[in-house]
Formats: sequence, structure tokens, C-alpha cells
Amino acid sequence: MQQQLFGMLIPAAYTPGYSADNAILYTNRFRIMLDSQVAPNLSVTARLSMYKVFGDSAGVQVFNGQATSLNIDGTTAGVPNGDMLRVERAYFTWNNIADSKFFLSVGRRPSTGGPPLNLSEDEPRGGTPSGALINYQFDGITFGYKMSDETILRLCYGVGYESGFGSADTLKQPEDRIDDVHFLGANVDIWSTDKTLIQGTFARAFNVTDGFNGLTVLPNNPLTGEEIGAPVVMRFTPSTNLGDINLAGANVSHKFGPFDTIFSLNYVGFYPEPVTTPFGGLVSDPFDVPETHHGWMLLSGVRYNFGNDERSKIGFEYNHGSKYWFNFAQAEDEILAPKTSARGNVFEGYFTHRINDRFVFKADYIRYNYNWSGSGWHLGAPKALDETPILGFPTYQTAQTFTVGLMVRF
Repeated sequence: MQQQLFGMLIPAAYTPGYSADNAILYTNRFRIMLDSQVAPNLSVTARLSMYKVFGDSAGVQVFNGQATSLNIDGTTAGVPNGDMLRVERAYFTWNNIADSKFFLSVGRRPSTGGPPLNLSEDEPRGGTPSGALINYQFDGITFGYKMSDETILRLCYGVGYESGFGSADTLKQPEDRIDDVHFLGANVDIWSTDKTLIQGTFARAFNVTDGFNGLTVLPNNPLTGEEIGAPVVMRFTPSTNLGDINLAGANVSHKFGPFDTIFSLNYVGFYPEPVTTPFGGLVSDPFDVPETHHGWMLLSGVRYNFGNDERSKIGFEYNHGSKYWFNFAQAEDEILAPKTSARGNVFEGYFTHRINDRFVFKADYIRYNYNWSGSGWHLGAPKALDETPILGFPTYQTAQTFTVGLMVRF
């Protein structure tokens, strides 16, 4: 039956490989940081963000095969989508609870721009969890303990999908309803100083669905490949729970004289239910029985600081993802695709120069060499790209970007 179905669909849906380029693309990002010290041990922090392409405030992108082209809760401030001001972060922190070393933080989490991704931006650490594992906006709770000035333990909980509100779940029979998606994790800053960071992160996503609530524009019917005569903005709602995903990783960064070095080693494990959808199950194709799979990714880099004032810096980073590698990095703001999600090899070189303390120039080049399909997706089995695989949506084999930017802090 599977062969007969593909035999009917392929002639209408088949598109041969091709090359494409966008010669020039301008973007503009505007962020507002808000901080309020409500009491000696109570603070509120927020960040509002606008990120848009020149000449485009449509708010919803046309689906191009990349997970970042879906407008979902976790990517609204990390991917260009219009001139709307989004709430990227909004949370309170209660420190020194009952004169102890415990603290509690609740709200939209600082879960983007975590180490070691801040090195190439010449920025301080932007998020709590490892950016190699999680670069995704989510709402949740952190309960932590400050063991010392250098060592902090955090336990984190979050919600990725709420099935009972804003969906059609209540219109279904009880046996057809799906469960919420919950995240549970731990982050340990084993040693954190101005020169050194040793960090460990573990997270588990429970009852992962075949996507999250969001909006998209589909130019083609995803099942038949036929063109949609009048593409419209459509809401996507998950249809089923697929299983659980484990993520774990360790980051080490250290400054040796004029050199900054980073190394990150990461793991993912898929633990599926025997469920598939028209787009597949957890790293499995439709009609196949999902199986447990494991993947890994390593990232390393070095940055050289010129002169005593360290205003000019040049760096190189390399990361490699295995066949079954996956992370929650959809909010990573590379225009093309999140580099840390790549199943293959990515090379990045960059140069930054501080014209003054609050005015930074950056030039950056990234080269993607993909070995397997499905980078950034947890649906569908990876296919070797040096063969002629049948792929469900557009897939890059090689890609490159060159960007130049000016960043002003005020």
C-alpha cells in the first residue's frame, strides 16, 4: 500500500534539485530591556523585541522547508516576522527566599542566546540553558540554589504545548484528545567566573507532539504537492503525541591570554510511541514503526582578541551533528537555518570591532554542508543527501551566508 501511494503521489509532487540565492537582504532588530528592583530580594525582568525584514511586515512566512519558517510561540522574537513588538522575556525572580540561598523565577524564560553562542556576538551570556541544546522561547518556572558565587544549580519546568485551551481538543471525544507537552530540566553552572564557564544541561520533553500551535502559509498541498491557488495564512494545531525526547550537554569555555576558547558536546535520545502521522513519527517515516534512536553534536571554537583594549576580535567555530541529531534551536536567528541543528558540518568565521563601547560592527560567514535530511525536525527519518532520497519538503544540501551588521546599544 505504501509503494502504491508513493507511486501515485511522486509524479505530481516530484521537484528536481536546484540552486537559489538571495543577493541582498536587509533586516532590522529592535530590543527593549526592562528591569525593576521591586524589593531587595525581588526583581522583574523583561525584553521586548521587534525583528523584521525591510519591506515585509506580513507577520507570517511562507513555508520553505525549514522549521524557522513556522510562526510558533518559541520563535516569534527570534525569526524576522514583522514590525510587531513581541514579549520575548518577562519573568520575576525571588532571591534569598527566607534568608536562604534558594531562589524562584516564574514567567517567560531567558532561554535564548545561551552559552556558547554569545561568543560570536561579542555579547555577555544571554540565556540560562546551553544554547547548543535550547535556543527557544518558552514559559515556565526555575527553582535554584546558589551554592557559591561560582556554582549555581537550577531546576526548570516549562510548557511547550497547551492542548486544552485555544484548540479543538474539547470538541473531540476524550479518547482522541492529546496531552500537553511539558519540559523538565536541570542546569548546573559548575564553575562560572569572568574567564571560565563549565556548564551542564539536561532536559526531557514529555509527550512531544507533531508540532506546536502556530501559523504558516503553504504554497503547496503538503500531501499531494499540488499548488494552492490562493495561499492563505493557516493555523497549525498538533494532532497526536509522539513520545519523549532527552537532551543533555556540557559546555566548557576559558580565556587563555588573548584567546577565548569554547567546546560543547551534546546528546539527544528519542523514545517514541508506536504512532506516526502523514509526516512521520519521531525520526521515522509514515507507515514505519518508530524506534529508539540517539544522536550527538559537538561544537568548538576559538576567538582572538587584538590589542590590550580587545576592541577587535576574530573567531572561527565548527560544529558537527550526527544522523539523528536534533535540538530545540528554532529561535536561533541565523537567517538561513539554525547552525546548531545541522546534521552535517557547519563552518563559521567572524570579525567584530567595537567602534565604541556601545557601537559594534560585525562581519560573519557561515558554510553549511548537510549530510542528512531533516535538520531541525523531529518528524521523519533522516535520508543521506549524497543519494537520491524521497524528501517530504525542500531540503538544503549545501548553503552559505555572508552578513554584515551594525549593533547599537542604548
